[in-house]
Amino acid sequence: MTATERRRTPAQPWPEEDGELLTHSGVCRDLPPELGPNTVGVLEGRTFMFSNARGDVPKGSIGGLLHDDTRFLDRWELSINDAPLLVLGSGTVDPFSAAFFLANSERLGLPANRVGIRRQRFVGDGMYERIELRYFGADPVELRLRLDVGTDFADLFEIKESGRDRTPEITRNHEADGSTLRFAYRNGDYAAAVRVAADPAADEVDGDALIWHLRLSRGQAWRCELRVPLRCGDEDFEPVPRSFGDVFERDAADPSSRWLATVPMLESASDRLVAAYQKSAADLVSMRIEKRIHGEPVVLLAAGLPWFMTVFGRDTLITSYQTVAFGPQVARGALVVLAAHQARETHDFTDREPGKIFHEYRTGELTQLGMKPYQPYYGGADTTGLWLVLLSEYWRWTRDDELICKLRPNAEAALRWIDEFGDLHGNGYVGYATRSSQGLGNQCWRDSRDGVQFADGTIPALPIATCETQGYTYDAKLRMAELADGPWQDPAMAARLRTEAAALRERFNRDFWIPERGGYYAIGLDGDGRPIDSMTSNMGHLLWSGIVPQERADVLAAQLMSDEMFSGWGVRTLSTSDHGYNPIGYHLGTVWPHDNSLIAAGLARYGHRDDAVRIVTAMLEASAYSEHRLPEALSGYDRAFGRQPVPYPTACNPQAWASGAPLLFLRTLLGLDAVDGQLVLDPHIPESLGWIRLAGSPAFGRRWDLDADGTRSSVREAG
Repeated sequence: MTATERRRTPAQPWPEEDGELLTHSGVCRDLPPELGPNTVGVLEGRTFMFSNARGDVPKGSIGGLLHDDTRFLDRWELSINDAPLLVLGSGTVDPFSAAFFLANSERLGLPANRVGIRRQRFVGDGMYERIELRYFGADPVELRLRLDVGTDFADLFEIKESGRDRTPEITRNHEADGSTLRFAYRNGDYAAAVRVAADPAADEVDGDALIWHLRLSRGQAWRCELRVPLRCGDEDFEPVPRSFGDVFERDAADPSSRWLATVPMLESASDRLVAAYQKSAADLVSMRIEKRIHGEPVVLLAAGLPWFMTVFGRDTLITSYQTVAFGPQVARGALVVLAAHQARETHDFTDREPGKIFHEYRTGELTQLGMKPYQPYYGGADTTGLWLVLLSEYWRWTRDDELICKLRPNAEAALRWIDEFGDLHGNGYVGYATRSSQGLGNQCWRDSRDGVQFADGTIPALPIATCETQGYTYDAKLRMAELADGPWQDPAMAARLRTEAAALRERFNRDFWIPERGGYYAIGLDGDGRPIDSMTSNMGHLLWSGIVPQERADVLAAQLMSDEMFSGWGVRTLSTSDHGYNPIGYHLGTVWPHDNSLIAAGLARYGHRDDAVRIVTAMLEASAYSEHRLPEALSGYDRAFGRQPVPYPTACNPQAWASGAPLLFLRTLLGLDAVDGQLVLDPHIPESLGWIRLAGSPAFGRRWDLDADGTRSSVREAG
């Protein structure tokens, strides 16, 4: 596709139903009534289970047990005497477990609420579930407990839509003694299998259902354990029996254990701050993905539950940045894994170009068989620059010269991509335009169909160069110059990169600045080089990257904290004065925690500490209304609209960079940084949060204890 052809290409090349699958909201939208409003999701690593409040997955819903982008169970329904159970209460206990407290519904000869049922569910390398019944009726009773099981082995991208019916290719090999149900599927080189093992064994197997015939007296209890191991290709995953309150031990050499061991302990006068921090740490561990690259075990973070338990370049990189000051292993894993998959050639279907860092990695059947472009897909204009930013930040916190030198060829390839392939306009700006028949139209973080638009609501033509991507590029080149001066020992490279960064800063501030409406930066340039004049939160990312002159930073701070941009809970993605503003539009007025964490860090960088604190405290207050967990996004309604933040209806929860936001908020409050091998603390803590103590903060291979109160602070090496 030529540059001229790209300029005539609309920014939304997909039909509507396909486009939703690749935005972050994707298949979170339009939950079917079968699951109901109170869905329960549990996850660990690459496995999650999504059910209704009874713990059931009805056939035909989007729920089920998923692992590596394949649904291994699409039906999981428990009944007594063929009647659905009544919900007394249910919910997650922690990210990888859930409890369901149920009772029987009325049937002939069995009044309602005579049988109490507890289901305890744990995921991780498959699923383990414990079912317990206790009978409270006066007279002995005979019950028929039935578990209906089903699988369609659907690819994740088919779950919301009507995918191919694999029934003829699914083989069943159930044990006649009721101990095991077996399902297997193969299509060419793709293979998957799942088992359901019951202890005690069922008394009867009816199709794909296990049935127990029980006789219970008053006060009598009955219990059953169900194990659901998985097989993906040549890998077997066996669930471990657990109980609530168990400490799930991992090998000390496991990368996630190492990351947990380095997470410092937070104490504070603010219970809210501590609760948000602890919730984030737990959620981040649950979203870990473990891999081995050239024999080295590494851990990195998936994007979020339920539909993004995979590596997203942008999300993973930003989350790694948010968390690097609290343990560098996740950042190291992200750098190594993304470098291992850095593009080496051009390929239109996957939007691949030499040196580019990928956007999304999937492993389901459709991807493995070449029907989807996600192994991996490279449609992200900002991921390559963000990888360079993280490479630098990791080095600043670790001084790991060995890894930095090992990854130098990847960094140089990334810089070449920025200069040679990223410049679609021919004017020195990194832009995007898909060449793939299934590619993303918008390839910045606002990747929904209408996420980038003019102030009048018009959708711009491709290619598009968004403002924050230029900021990331500017920051990346300065950071690579620092590495060239340091471990790479290449002063000529350092001088060249600083010259290029200065030139980018000068032309960016000329071409993207809009003097109207008090002054602000365009969200981007369209295919004809015209400024896209909507006022967005992306301006705050420019402060984070440092590309903004100080005199304009003051103007941006005023814009970001204005009534049109600041909702009272956080900075909106789009100004209320723009035609496209919608408080429940995905990128058109919602409030995103990760977005606000970068904005707050940027405001603090330019000395607007009070504005940064205002964002941080508002976000912490918002987290208190959702069990101290910040979701993917909040609706952008003004704080005066209600007494609490209005949820965004289909936010993924938890989501990695939302979970990472409280850690970056804490770093911003503390003014915590690693500069020239020294740990720097410059706090600006409001009275409402009081004192903060961070024990065991890792930096430079050692641990440090940090204390801060107001603007006073101390740093000492941990004993």
